[in-house]
Amino acid sequence: MFDSILVVCVGNICRSAAGERLLAKALQQRGLSIKVSSAGIGALVGHPADDMASDVAAANGVSLDGHVARAFSSELARSHDLILVMEPGHKDAIRRNAPELSGRVMAFDLWTKGNGIPDPYRKSREFHEHVFDDLHSAAEAWAQYLADKSPGVQRHKDRPE
Repeated sequence: MFDSILVVCVGNICRSAAGERLLAKALQQRGLSIKVSSAGIGALVGHPADDMASDVAAANGVSLDGHVARAFSSELARSHDLILVMEPGHKDAIRRNAPELSGRVMAFDLWTKGNGIPDPYRKSREFHEHVFDDLHSAAEAWAQYLADKSPGVQRHKDRPE
């Protein structure tokens, strides 16, 4: 199905950084070996994850240590099977700059809210916590969807085969 997933937001220091780690953890817990990375459309290239995003993630058992922001490019995106974006505007930006990738671009929260995950940059801790919860739910939903579609992966007993 998918060998690699790219998680995209704007700066690549809050949402996509946390989304990358959450999705990778959720996939691993379901026995899926899928490479997950992240990038930003307007990335703060070379910067670590935002301090507040890191603090909230750590409080929830997720480390953003070692994250380094990098820029989205069509070359980078072409090396991934699926591109998950945080907002509809990100999907539009990718379509404008790399229309050949349109079929690979989907919403990170497709299986949950489906209306986008807001940017917590420079917002309150409470807002960051809300965004982290949305990211966690969305990552879990994607991981479950991919596990359900993957042959040889143990299914949840309460879900139909």
